[in-house]
Amino acid sequence: MKKRTLLSTVAAGAMALSLAACAGGTGSTGGGEGDGDGGLIGVAMPTKSSERWIADGDALVASLEEAGFSVDLQFAEDDIPTQVSQIENMITKGAEALIIASIDGTTLTQVLQDAADAGIPVIAYDRLIRESENVDYYATFDNFLVGQQQAWTLLNGLGLTDLEGNALPDAPAGPFNIELFAGSLDDNNAFFFFNGAMDVLQPLIDDGTLVVKSGQTEIEQAATLRWDGEVAQSRMEDLLTANYSDGSKVNAVLSPYDGLSRGIISALTDAGYAVGTDFPIISGQDAEVDSVKAILSGEQYATIFKDTRELAKVAAGMAQALLEGSEPEVNDTETYDNGVKVVPSYLLGPVPVVKENVEEALVDTGYWTAEELGL
Repeated sequence: MKKRTLLSTVAAGAMALSLAACAGGTGSTGGGEGDGDGGLIGVAMPTKSSERWIADGDALVASLEEAGFSVDLQFAEDDIPTQVSQIENMITKGAEALIIASIDGTTLTQVLQDAADAGIPVIAYDRLIRESENVDYYATFDNFLVGQQQAWTLLNGLGLTDLEGNALPDAPAGPFNIELFAGSLDDNNAFFFFNGAMDVLQPLIDDGTLVVKSGQTEIEQAATLRWDGEVAQSRMEDLLTANYSDGSKVNAVLSPYDGLSRGIISALTDAGYAVGTDFPIISGQDAEVDSVKAILSGEQYATIFKDTRELAKVAAGMAQALLEGSEPEVNDTETYDNGVKVVPSYLLGPVPVVKENVEEALVDTGYWTAEELGL
């Protein structure tokens, strides 16, 4: 199986991002309260177990403190009662706005009502908070597009399309064996990622170009609770034992997050797959250092870069606008229905990253340094 390289430059040179001022992926984890005089803003992050959320917290602190606010940044280590308690404490401390990346987007109804009763606006950060009318705005990426891009990277690695989904000349006929992974069902984004990917992959499954040997094509079958890489590794091991003991090989694995990708890679290498020309094509998301290194070494084929600095700027700008009595900028008022209301949103553009554009997308933009990536 021959991996095809890009035929076109990716996403206009990594979006030509305006990346001044905010801390990048190498910042400190934060966690205390700043000294700004513009009021206190509470920032609730799900966990420190993913470097992605640490980077988000750093970037939010940098953006908010630059705007003159003090910040109470808390990480809940994926424990829902802890996150609820942290938000309650932020309200008690007198937070004037809350920016929340929820662990489970359906479990914050009462604490958000407490915030509303206190006149505190709430901004959902990257993960939509569901089943509550007390969510004022949502800052995120185009998550359906993220899923499409993950699928396109798989097809690119298999030699079927370029990174924008355009068919390549002389593409192999297949069939290719593929297995599917999804995120945590308590995270609304998991559905957008999976649906976006299946929008691309399902027609090729239907025509036989792609074969899911396990038959597990529903999100409930592919889901990974809490986005846990060990859970993904265990499921991949089970898939290999149950479906590939006949000598057939997995050609590609849809993974929606780098942490899952690393678990999947461990399962594959433990099963005897060797990194090289025929190593399965594996997608990812978040451009975590270890996964970018895995892309450079040929273990992981691609990731999706979502610039946390830009997302933090958007969320911080929303909070500042609300506290100044103005209306935050949004670019989507239709997509994100949380079960009670459509939450006005600002969507940023994701960027697919493969070996050929690591430097352009991640180093030239200042997100990671060449030294951090071992370049």
